[in-house]
Amino acid sequence: MNAQPMLEILISVLVVASGVFSLIGSIGLVRMPDFFSRLHGPGKASTLGMLCALVAAALYFSSVGHVLYLRELLLAAFIAVTAPVSAYVLGRAALHRNLPGSQAGPGT
Repeated sequence: MNAQPMLEILISVLVVASGVFSLIGSIGLVRMPDFFSRLHGPGKASTLGMLCALVAAALYFSSVGHVLYLRELLLAAFIAVTAPVSAYVLGRAALHRNLPGSQAGPGT
């Protein structure tokens, strides 16, 4: 049994999932009412969309070149680590500045 069609299906599913998650994150960014809600959409859905795209790219280039491509996987790991940290820092800065929608003041 040839594994190539299964790999192509997996790559296609990951690319479509990437587009769907990125679209959901973008819609969440535009449609949410305040800063903290807007921070949630790209922080979760768009990050997951980018991770799906990078894993699909790693699988595709590994299958075409017959060599394991780790650059895309390293990028995915970097994004998975830095995206939540940047969302946390932005949220704390918004709390510190008492933006509308924040219930607590600084230091909580």
